[in-house]
Amino acid sequence: MTVELSTKYACFIPLCPLVASCSTGSLLFLFPKTTRSLRRPCAAFNISLLAAAMFVSFSLFWQQAATPSIQQYLWIRIPKSDFCLNIGFAIDPLTLAMSILVTTVGFLVMVYSDSYMCHDQGYARFYAYLNLFIASMLGLVLSPNLIQIYIFWELVGMCSYLLIGFWFTRSSAANASQKAFVTNRIGDFGLLLGVSGVYWITGSFEIFELCDRFFELSSSNAINPIFANTVALLLFIGPVAKSAQFPLHVWLPDAMEGPTPISALIHAATMVAAGIFLIARIFNFISLLPLTMSAISWVGGITTLLGATLALAQKDLKRGLAYSTMSQLGYMVLALGIGASQSALFHLITHAYSKALSFLGSGSVIHAMEKVVGYSPTRSQNMFLMGGLRKRMPYTGITFLLGTLSLSGIPPFSCFWSKDQIIAESWLRSPYLGLLTSITAGLTAFYTFRIYLLTFEGNFRANQKNHKGCVLEPENRVIQSLFEKGKSQNEKTIQSYPDRNQLYPQESNFCMLLPMIILAIPTIFVGLKGVNSIMNLGSLDLLFDWLNSLPSISRDTKYIENLIDILKSSAPSFSLSLVGVLISIKAFNQTKEFTDTKSFEELKSINKNFSKNFVVFFRNWSTNRGYIDYYYDIYFKQGVLSLSSLVSYFDQWIIDGFTNGTGASSFFAGESLRREKNGRISHHLLGLLIGIGLLVSLFLFQLLISQSRPCRKLLLSFHEAPIRVHFSRLFFIFPISIYLLFAFFIPQRQRKISLRSTRR
Repeated sequence: MTVELSTKYACFIPLCPLVASCSTGSLLFLFPKTTRSLRRPCAAFNISLLAAAMFVSFSLFWQQAATPSIQQYLWIRIPKSDFCLNIGFAIDPLTLAMSILVTTVGFLVMVYSDSYMCHDQGYARFYAYLNLFIASMLGLVLSPNLIQIYIFWELVGMCSYLLIGFWFTRSSAANASQKAFVTNRIGDFGLLLGVSGVYWITGSFEIFELCDRFFELSSSNAINPIFANTVALLLFIGPVAKSAQFPLHVWLPDAMEGPTPISALIHAATMVAAGIFLIARIFNFISLLPLTMSAISWVGGITTLLGATLALAQKDLKRGLAYSTMSQLGYMVLALGIGASQSALFHLITHAYSKALSFLGSGSVIHAMEKVVGYSPTRSQNMFLMGGLRKRMPYTGITFLLGTLSLSGIPPFSCFWSKDQIIAESWLRSPYLGLLTSITAGLTAFYTFRIYLLTFEGNFRANQKNHKGCVLEPENRVIQSLFEKGKSQNEKTIQSYPDRNQLYPQESNFCMLLPMIILAIPTIFVGLKGVNSIMNLGSLDLLFDWLNSLPSISRDTKYIENLIDILKSSAPSFSLSLVGVLISIKAFNQTKEFTDTKSFEELKSINKNFSKNFVVFFRNWSTNRGYIDYYYDIYFKQGVLSLSSLVSYFDQWIIDGFTNGTGASSFFAGESLRREKNGRISHHLLGLLIGIGLLVSLFLFQLLISQSRPCRKLLLSFHEAPIRVHFSRLFFIFPISIYLLFAFFIPQRQRKISLRSTRR
């Protein structure tokens, strides 16, 4: 099978999950009860079709490796005068690498979801949404032009709305989905304006063509730089919202209201990765605009530090991982802004596997905690109610620790190599950005190990009656109400267990553990390719080179030398990460003391070691989300509501008032005239004659004033008038005569006839 023939099979990559989604949705709509009862066949059908798409992605990748090229397979051409839109798929190293990433993570998430969502009534609906989500992302990755990218971009946003609000009967989930949808509409509107501006400049929507045209136009100074930067920044607004960059990041933590498998897919390989992919796809366009590149780098830098500080004191397990994703996405955007696109894409793939592993591990913990503390997210996701789970859930604890080590930047795990490249590039471009990324590396190691230690180390805290508080959490009213007051619904669930040992979470089943074990493999080994000497760091095809050269690592004689050199150069950033890990262990690896009956004063004495005011400030900053949501509520939300009220008042009393006033005045005028009229034609004729008489009198009066001899003048004008004037006067008098006839004689005749009939 030739490479030219192989491009035709690219359509099956998004088509397979799309067929699975449409089929499941149709069956669920036509035969709801039957489809819900066939849970296993539904899951097998959806998973098998996604596995087929994954197989096609790998096959095309290895065929592309034999003869590297950039090819397009176009289905439809829409020509109109000088405009031509090609609809099809583009096959190049970036699209194939992203397709492998999306299909592999999506496949493992689907296998995981079979057990995680098995007791949910919307099981089939979940799989339909999930496959549509993956199909939309794959269509976006394979799109050859900005129009197709925008269409699939909107489909990704729609699917995220459906999945975040999957449990829409819960008000928090419904509000979170609406928040994500509205926030992304802001970015999508900016993206739409940017796409229109790109066509205005280059006259094309084709990505490769518009990049070449823009390069030619900028080389000849035929473009207004202000307009070009404005268009590029409008394009960037789309990834700012989709990839949760400051200031449009507020939807990401609330998106945790959806099922945990969806959180893993959104944060690893689909929605947030779409923004990074778009910037990388049009990188040749924006790289020619230094102002735009500087803005992108600083937005990414601010997001990196902001996400890390917001994750420092989160007590919700998934919310802490969400802010971690926000910070790591900031690393990628910063790398793209400073021109290190290959490092950004490298970090995209290493972070995807590590974060997918962390989220699936958190889902395993939450799934086990729900059987102990109930199904409320405020309890099952609260890290202060966990602790000691490594003993009860060893496989989950080990795999989660591997993901934590990778995200913390500890060698030789995958995220260390990609993050270290970004930090090194940042120091070369700007010392301020380098300092920012280095500080964030230490904070990342601190809060990721904090999440692990509070969840898996120490003693289990949820079933202790005398537990008064835990690390940085003085009050625990949930536990008191659960075990002392006895008014909670979950108390019945806990008392239903005959053995007290079953009050502890239990390890998840094999269906949930297998995807985590598989994800642990790339989490450990995927980043080692970053030290391979044959990798072309100057190319945007880094992911392709990285995947293609994996088998040659053992045959590379300079591999160990490069490994040692990179470890030496990364010593500063690694030292900061190690310091963050040690501080976290010192602060949060003392949970045994907090689970005893000691008072909260011991907690205060420990906090003094870390400068109490500093800790309290960051705790308030983190728990209040940096006060950004409050700022939006006060200024933007209330401002929009006030403006809407003003516009509504103006519309109601000015615009509608004028229209309604005109109608009301006409109505009252008509009513007043109706009451004075009795419908007799003679009365109407009398009014007409009076009006004619007034007009004639006015005309004669004007003649008497303007002429000295009005009578002679009037007769003379009558004789000298042309024939048409006489005819016009005749036609004016004739209707009046007919009107007089009908007004006086016919009514009098009818009246006489009626009188005769009454006399008879």
